[in-house]
Amino acid sequence: MADKSTFVYVTLIRTTPEKLWEALTRPEFMREYWKGMGIESEWKKGAPWKLVFSDGEVADGGEVIECERPHRIVLKWRHEFRPEFKAEGDSFCTFEINPTKDKAVIMLEVTHEMNRPNSRFIVEGVSKGWPMILSSLKSFLETGKPLEFSIFE
Repeated sequence: MADKSTFVYVTLIRTTPEKLWEALTRPEFMREYWKGMGIESEWKKGAPWKLVFSDGEVADGGEVIECERPHRIVLKWRHEFRPEFKAEGDSFCTFEINPTKDKAVIMLEVTHEMNRPNSRFIVEGVSKGWPMILSSLKSFLETGKPLEFSIFE
């Protein structure tokens, strides 16, 4: 039995590292592909961050553990919205932005993990949410149009 729960998602996006970084770190950019959600932080090691619904309610938050523009972000992540997920405690989410042989294509790898086996947050929340969000991000960066989440729900 594993002592932690891990979700990994890898996608290739026709964009630049800088544009992908902006999409991940600027609230006005994020709101375009994440159903109005925006992220707020100073993006420095030790800084707080929060993911905010369009009405201002905080969905998730935590601390920036690492921030290496435009290549890597590591976040200590606490879910704030659903009590059963919040009760599980902190998780960690890592965003790795890497070039490929095709200079116009960037690889984004998102690893979200929690130091507990069979985490409901990872299995029921993260593993269902990240594919929708990251597919919408890819569509938005490549075509200018995000995906409608309703096609998945």
